[in-house]
Amino acid sequence: MQIHFVDTPPANVRLTARIVNQGDSLTDLDAAIADGAKAARFKGRAGQVFDGFAMVDGTLSRIALSGAGESADDNRQLNVERAGAALTAKFLTSGETDMVIDLGHANLSGKEAAAALLGLRLRSWRYDTYRTKLAKEKRPSLTKVHVIGAPSGTETAWEEASAIAKGVEFTRTLVAEPANILYPISFVERCEKAFAGTGAEITVLGIEEMEKLGMGALLGVGMGSEQPSRMLAIRWNGGNPGDKPTVFVGKGVTFDTGGISLKPPPGMEDMKWDMGGAGAVAGGMLALVSRKAKANVVAVMGLVENMPDGKAQRPGDVVTTMSGQTVEVLNTDAEGRLVLCDALHWAQEEYDPARIIDLATLTGAMIIALGHEHGGLFSNNDALSEQLLGAGKTVGDKLWRLPIGPAYDKLIDSPIADIKNVGPRPAGSITAAQFLHRFIRKDTPWAHLDIAGMVWSDKPGHTWDKGATGYGARLIDQLVKDVAE
Repeated sequence: MQIHFVDTPPANVRLTARIVNQGDSLTDLDAAIADGAKAARFKGRAGQVFDGFAMVDGTLSRIALSGAGESADDNRQLNVERAGAALTAKFLTSGETDMVIDLGHANLSGKEAAAALLGLRLRSWRYDTYRTKLAKEKRPSLTKVHVIGAPSGTETAWEEASAIAKGVEFTRTLVAEPANILYPISFVERCEKAFAGTGAEITVLGIEEMEKLGMGALLGVGMGSEQPSRMLAIRWNGGNPGDKPTVFVGKGVTFDTGGISLKPPPGMEDMKWDMGGAGAVAGGMLALVSRKAKANVVAVMGLVENMPDGKAQRPGDVVTTMSGQTVEVLNTDAEGRLVLCDALHWAQEEYDPARIIDLATLTGAMIIALGHEHGGLFSNNDALSEQLLGAGKTVGDKLWRLPIGPAYDKLIDSPIADIKNVGPRPAGSITAAQFLHRFIRKDTPWAHLDIAGMVWSDKPGHTWDKGATGYGARLIDQLVKDVAE
């Protein structure tokens, strides 16, 4: 979607939209619109939309009102964003090709006005690449938005917001792609193309390099696949030279059959998005680089495909991780933690981070615990936890903290190795986090985000349609903004 700032709207645009606060007077509007809104019980609640037709200067015009809620609401910025997104949801496939949006009537700040535009753009993302016979009336028609009445500072704020949108859209695209198109090597190629010319440094480790480093856990996951595994790192040096970087690590299982511990067939197609953690890390990094964040940041992604094959690792195998710790693999479908433990150790050794946060679609137990409303947060550091919770609240990528500790640690002790890759059925998400904790240096602030219930949605949300949500990309950007910049 193209968004333009103009002084005077094009004469041939029929649709004009306005952001409205809850309780705002509509007396300056055409009487038919004002009366129609009242009859439809339009109050200006966040995300509420009304539209109607009226003769304006002798021309039939379509007027839309989108509610931003109460102006003093603590969630003001997200509510304004929702108002913008609601307009896109209403008119994306309406047949209208252009829309004028008037931002001059809701007493918005420049940052809030940019939030409305961010909502407009985020809700417009669709992935119709493989839909060759989509009916014309179901195809997006709205492609241009002409902005008038923008308050001071909107255009500057929009430059940053559009960079964030770019990152979220990249995450969604990666998550949406089928596994025959997106696999470890093509994931790397997508990132190399996206970051080309940005000044970011890209490092790629192949199988031989990872073997030399002793990454037996990560490599074990990919042994049953014809697609070779990769480790991808993207570094952005936007902060002070010598400052330790903030490091994000993403689980990138581009397809997960469960391996020899094969998943049941119904729903297995969803496992194309088991790389949602790596997708979030890549998109968050693209947002940071695109807006030239004044911070040192590294994104690390362990990229594998988990397939059953004569070469695949077996339940009961013991693998040696890069850290030297040995793991008894009781269940090959608990593969994400095997990928992450080597990626986390390598990231700490290579980059000596100020803090390290991993994002992963790690456990189905997380969905049982929190549904699709929050990502799970586990951490060894209270300050980092509060920073992540705050960042998530700011951008709407909600988190909920759960415990880790010695009592759970005992559940993953192995009788023949240092650790086993699954514990008992109770506290499944916690024991997975506890597994990862064993690979974190004691002096390093660390958080694990289990986002299994958040990267994909079977129903539309405020700023996304069904499918890939882009969860995590904005959280990463906001945390860096709050903590490292």
